[in-house]
Amino acid sequence: MERYTTEREGELDFYRAFLPLVDPEADLGEMISDNNDGVLNGNLLEFKLRAGDLNAALFQCVKNLSARRLRGRPVPANIIIVDLNAGEAYLYKSQDYLSEIERVYSGGASRSNTGFIGREYDRKFPYGSDELAAADLANCLRERRFTRIHIDENCIVGWASAYYRALPGAGKEDFLGDESGGHRTLGEIRRPTIFAEYIYPYTGRTNLRFQYLMDRLNDTLQKKDLGAFYTPAPYARLAHRLLRRAIGRVPAGNDYVIIDRCAGTGNLERDLTEEELSHCILSTVEYYEYKVLQEVLGPKVRALIPPREEAGTFQAGLVKGADALSREFLEDPVIRQYVEDPGCTVILLENPPYAEAHGSERNMSGAWKGSFLHREMKSAAGGRAADDLGNIFIWSAFRYYLRQPTDSYVLFSPAKYWKAQHLVDRRFLGGYALNRRHFHTNIDACILCVLWSNEEEPGLEEFTVRGYDLTPSGELSDAGDLTVRRIHRSYSQCYYDKSPRPGDEPGIACDAEGLERRDGLSLRPIYNEDIVGYLAPKGAGFDKPDLNCTLTRCAFYNAHGFYLRRDNYLRSLPMFCASRYITYNRGWTERTRVMKSADGAERYLTDAASGRLEPWLLRCLLFTCLEMQNHMRTFTGSDGRFYRNELCLDTTNGETLASARLRDLTPGDAERELLTQWRLLLSAARRTAQYDPGKTYGVYEIYAGIDTSHRDEEGRIIFDNPEVHSALQTLKTLVRDYYNREIVPGLFEYEFIK
Repeated sequence: MERYTTEREGELDFYRAFLPLVDPEADLGEMISDNNDGVLNGNLLEFKLRAGDLNAALFQCVKNLSARRLRGRPVPANIIIVDLNAGEAYLYKSQDYLSEIERVYSGGASRSNTGFIGREYDRKFPYGSDELAAADLANCLRERRFTRIHIDENCIVGWASAYYRALPGAGKEDFLGDESGGHRTLGEIRRPTIFAEYIYPYTGRTNLRFQYLMDRLNDTLQKKDLGAFYTPAPYARLAHRLLRRAIGRVPAGNDYVIIDRCAGTGNLERDLTEEELSHCILSTVEYYEYKVLQEVLGPKVRALIPPREEAGTFQAGLVKGADALSREFLEDPVIRQYVEDPGCTVILLENPPYAEAHGSERNMSGAWKGSFLHREMKSAAGGRAADDLGNIFIWSAFRYYLRQPTDSYVLFSPAKYWKAQHLVDRRFLGGYALNRRHFHTNIDACILCVLWSNEEEPGLEEFTVRGYDLTPSGELSDAGDLTVRRIHRSYSQCYYDKSPRPGDEPGIACDAEGLERRDGLSLRPIYNEDIVGYLAPKGAGFDKPDLNCTLTRCAFYNAHGFYLRRDNYLRSLPMFCASRYITYNRGWTERTRVMKSADGAERYLTDAASGRLEPWLLRCLLFTCLEMQNHMRTFTGSDGRFYRNELCLDTTNGETLASARLRDLTPGDAERELLTQWRLLLSAARRTAQYDPGKTYGVYEIYAGIDTSHRDEEGRIIFDNPEVHSALQTLKTLVRDYYNREIVPGLFEYEFIK
């Protein structure tokens, strides 16, 4: 007779029986956190109700161990397949399947496993019927041995991440160092110490095998300092189309050079012809990338900067003389001889690194923030544009390298340098829109690859590019034509109402969660009976949209916004609505291509004052009341004042400002559906133990205070009030659809987003 009907039930019984004997302190949640049935000491466990096909179960284990290897996790020496209803366990040695473990598998580990041919198991434990076998199985589970694996291009990023976690102060040299070149040292992969039990020494003389991954092998701090300048090959080939157009512009009789100051390992130039490479001048600041660049392209290009490695070339992981932001590089004689030659046409081909010195990154180490070109750009251009590493490359390209109308720049970069920061006023000759995710990042966003002529065109207001994503197999996927439009004015320039009012007096501030905050304030908060909230829709872009737009009952502690008052709140809400655009439109074509603007301010304010926009503004109000990112709360402050959430629909304690105002909205089917779902949510919240009848609840306060959860003994998330959670999830879906259908068209019409 079957003892168990579900694997989970039997698995828990197994762990309850053996963990006290093996490791009473083991954390079950941590053991099963890697999408398998559990790793205990040096054992991978796989549970089956009935192990009818041991080979299929074994292949599933092999796939799970392959996934661990790719993530930089040790590979247990033992594979234990447990037949729960038979009370039997089968032991295999992972070393016997190392070649299979060192392959890469796609799809779920539990799929398509039939047909695998494995060896005979090493031992069988009939633990359910034999106490001695159970004791032997417990001893096996205590073993802490691992199978060493070989480092290759598939797993090295995972092991690099694991190494930097284990040694936070370590750098790329410590992990990747080799004995080639002028600076010779053996890193962890070649002489394992931390991972001595887990990996075989890598025997490659150089790091050429990892050339496409070098940017991902930096430690966390180095990644922040250097940014990322990997370019996928299909996108590089698109850039080559633009490059050849630039070469076609070279005047008859002229020489030309193709300069890339941030070439990395040269993957942007890899597929150029021999003739094209013979015109290239390449440089990269990171030492191990420089060594690969030397090996791959050194003999083929016109020049590397520096041209050869000397005793002092290695400088704390960087390359002496290769810092493109330094005066030394700018005055490098190899480059200057061409830049200063009127008979030579200059073409820049670059994917500058991405890094900003805003917020927390201002405290990161990084010479670029005090570099020569950073100071020069700050002095000449001013503003925050100089605090973006990529912008320094762009600004300096036109300032110091491009001189003649036939000079060109083939540039990979997010659109904001042209769209919002106006760093380029040159002639647009063509380009592409590309998905940033494929540049070794974790975000879907739009990267432009544009060919700029060094001819002034200050009146350019928009241009169209062809969009291309990449398929899983690395092929180009056509996304159609995409238009990029320039923006000129910000919300703060046109819409913020910062005028003082009679009755303003000292008040309190809120944090991002909508609760009072007393320390670290960037403003002097005020109180007035006519203040209903504080809106801070910061910046033009949509990076970190949930952090960069806050709506709170009192002043936001970090400022960057203005007070909503009874006479201005309704006309101000489109800014809040616009700030949610990327949350509900996450396609890669939107982020960085679409930004916030106030370019339609005159039309909007005129139409709003006339009453023409009343129905749309009331829909914006309804959306605001039901949107999760509205973090207004009801509470009593340290100043003794009672602060009520007025931008919500809870009328338990009387009408709110919003509920009264929304009586003027003639509801259609969409509005009725939203309001019905809101009432279901509030009704469910009232039936919970956490409900406080003295509060006026908005959606966020229900989420934060009532839609709570905990983890059970199996590590699963259990919601304390499932009816509330279910109603909230449904409301979020309805709100998203309503937003895109009813709110977004008006935001584009009046250029709140552009």
